[in-house]
Amino acid sequence: MNFRRIFFYFIVFISSLVILASLLSLIHDLPYWYSKLLDFPRLQYLILAILCIIFVAGLNKKWKWPSILLVAGLLASIFIQSIRIYPYWFGDKAVPDAAENYSEESSVSLLLSNVLMTNREAAKVIEVVKEADPDIFLAMEVNQWWLDELEVLKQDYPYVMEQPNDEAYGMALYSKLPLKQKQIKYLKHKNVPSFHTRVQLKSGKEFMLHAVHPVAPMPSDKYPDNVGEAEVALLKVGDFVAGENIPSLVAGDFNDVSWSKTARLFGKSGELNNVRIGRGLYNSFDANSMIMRWPLDHFYVTKEFQLADLKTLGKVGSDHFPVYAEFVLP
Repeated sequence: MNFRRIFFYFIVFISSLVILASLLSLIHDLPYWYSKLLDFPRLQYLILAILCIIFVAGLNKKWKWPSILLVAGLLASIFIQSIRIYPYWFGDKAVPDAAENYSEESSVSLLLSNVLMTNREAAKVIEVVKEADPDIFLAMEVNQWWLDELEVLKQDYPYVMEQPNDEAYGMALYSKLPLKQKQIKYLKHKNVPSFHTRVQLKSGKEFMLHAVHPVAPMPSDKYPDNVGEAEVALLKVGDFVAGENIPSLVAGDFNDVSWSKTARLFGKSGELNNVRIGRGLYNSFDANSMIMRWPLDHFYVTKEFQLADLKTLGKVGSDHFPVYAEFVLP
C-alpha cells in the first residue's frame, strides 16, 4: 500500500469524523456533557471540511457512490457550520456603531479578564488594565491571593464588588463609575457568584450591569459543574433583563460560545444583542493554543447601546485573552 492510498484513507477517516460531529452538533439535547463541546469548534469543523474536500478531489481517482456520498457529507458539514459562523463575519451588526462624535460622558468602557486562579502573573494583568484604562474592570477566577494583588487598582477604581473563592469562580469588579444597588447572587451553585448593579454614567444616565461566570460544561472533581443538570444560570439573567425598565449590559466568561442553544435562548429571552454579530469572532479562549480557539468571554446589551470599540488584548498568563469594549448610551 503506497503513501498516497494511506493518506487518502486518513482523509476519509477525518472527513467521516467531521461529518459525524457536524450532524451530532445539530442535536442540542443529547444527555452527554461532551455533546455540548461539539458546539464549540465550528470554525475548525468548517476549515477541516473545506480542506478534506480539496484533498478528496485531488486524491480520488474513481468517483463511485462512496466518494460522492463523502463529498456530499462534507458539503453538508460546510453548510451546517456556515449557518452558525456566517453572521459573525458577514451579517448585519446586532449592535450599531457609535457616532464618531459621541460624548465621552455617555460612554462606558469595560475590560473582562478571566485571570486563571493558578496564574501568578498579576503584574501583566495590572499592566493591561492600566494601558486599556477602562471605566470598569471585571476579573474572574479570583481568590484571596488575586484580591491582594489587585488591591492597587482601588487607587483609580473606588467602587468595588468582591467575592473571592478557591473554586475558580471568584469575581471582582472595579469601577470608576458609581455602582448602586449592588447585589451578589448565586443563580445555581453556592460557590458561583454573579454581580448585579446599577451603573451611573458621567451624563447621569444609568444602566444595569450583570457580571456572570457560569460553570464550564465538562465534569470536574475540584470545581462546580453542570453535568446531568439543566443550565439555568444564564437563562435566569435573561429573565432579569426582561423584567428591567432600564438599559442592561451582561458581561463575563460564559464558558460557552454565543452560537450555542443556551446563549441564543438567553439573548432572546432578555432581548439582548451580541456585540460580535457582524464584527467577527474575537476568540478569547484558548490563549495557549493557536488552533483550538473560540469566543467564551462576552458582551450582550439591550437595544439602547451603541458600540464604539471592541478588541481582544494581549496575553496575561491566563488561558483567556482579556476582552475590551466601549459602549455609548445616547
